[in-house]
Amino acid sequence: MQGMTKYTWLVLLCLAIMAPAHAALNVLACEPEWEALTQELGGDKVKVSSATTALQDPHRVEARPSLIARTRNAQLLVCTGLELEVGWLPVLVQQSGNSRIAPGQPGYFEAGALVPRLDVPARVDRSDGDVHAAGNPHIQQNPHNIALVSVALAKRLAELDTANAAYYQARQKDFAQRWEAAMQKWEKQAAGLKGVAVVEHHKNMEYLMNWLGMHQVGTLEPKPGVEPSAAHLSGLLAQLQRAPARMVLRAGYQDGRASQWLSEHARIPAVVLPFSVGGDERSKDLFGLFDSTVQRLLDANK
Repeated sequence: MQGMTKYTWLVLLCLAIMAPAHAALNVLACEPEWEALTQELGGDKVKVSSATTALQDPHRVEARPSLIARTRNAQLLVCTGLELEVGWLPVLVQQSGNSRIAPGQPGYFEAGALVPRLDVPARVDRSDGDVHAAGNPHIQQNPHNIALVSVALAKRLAELDTANAAYYQARQKDFAQRWEAAMQKWEKQAAGLKGVAVVEHHKNMEYLMNWLGMHQVGTLEPKPGVEPSAAHLSGLLAQLQRAPARMVLRAGYQDGRASQWLSEHARIPAVVLPFSVGGDERSKDLFGLFDSTVQRLLDANK
């Protein structure tokens, strides 16, 4: 976590001294980005872990006994929603028997409902592949979305833990100031990426590209959630020979063989983005996640 101002530290110290001692709020995040954001806002007043890692496909998670136990003990569940976790979260909550974190309860927080959504389909047909009816769920790739979620999440923490409400408010204010400065820095650094054409493995980079003004000209998957085929990759290569892309993108959890094949045959860089906190050595928190993401894109665009 990047440095707080001296004033903020003094405010938080005073709040910590005045607040009555009690157990930390137990939070389970569905994805690492929400674990990191909860930690930024909650400090030592929360105990938070993530159900997934940056090297796991967030669409597909196994409800292991250890994860069920963490779900059973959670007072707050922080998830993306938008059907990202639809394949595993309902079963996990049901098996945990923890009704306080069920959808509609104060202990359930859905980040995806708070941001402008991309790729909302006009219709949903299974023949189109793994399409999300509520829109593209990979919202964490735009830092402006993180800023929006932070306001509502701090408010929810304060509602569940009223004794420390002022503490959460102070931390959110400090985070917002540091985050705004960081966004200005990233946007200045990435100005040269505007208009850059890319191929992506899966339609999970839309919020990132929308933020930076980049655009997608193809996907390695013939349909969302359908593995790349030799015929589709050959067709994509022919397309790129007519209208080239600058790079091919994938997340760290995705198989690299298809992007490497396209990289070699189209002679464009294959770029692995951290995608979430913990996705590479530099992405230890939310600030590092975007530091790394922007730098990797800039390096590939040289």
